[in-house]
Amino acid sequence: MNITFRTIPEKRDIQRVMEIVESTKFFYDHEVEIAAELVAERLTQGESTGYYFVFAEVDGVTAAYSCYGPIIMSKTSFDLYWIATHNDFRGKGIGKKLIEETCKEARNMGCKILIAETSGLDHYAPTRAFYINNKFILEASLKDFYTEGDDKLFYTKRIG
Repeated sequence: MNITFRTIPEKRDIQRVMEIVESTKFFYDHEVEIAAELVAERLTQGESTGYYFVFAEVDGVTAAYSCYGPIIMSKTSFDLYWIATHNDFRGKGIGKKLIEETCKEARNMGCKILIAETSGLDHYAPTRAFYINNKFILEASLKDFYTEGDDKLFYTKRIG
């Protein structure tokens, strides 16, 4: 399996990001739309959006992507807005390589702490395991953030 990475979004990525995010079965329809909108916004407004991407391609097919960017009011912390692998490509180590490449790109931009947020629901156990397996640490939890019984969890990875 030949994995390559690119950081410049292309128009075709809008649709592919929707397909990737939908395939995971983790997100609501409005979240899928937001994921695609971030790509579209970056294409029309450039780096001023603060959204940066890494696309993982397997034999020419975009299999996974991440979206990250600097946090306003912080000199060294970045948000990991999205990281998702198309369901057809899960379990092949692509996500691990993608997070490594994302950390490398963010570090080159001055990032020292990468912050990922996720849900505390059982459905998100694979997401939490992914972060832990990739050396993220659970730093904080906001009880009942999304709705009663659904906590917002903050995982961090120190990369600087």
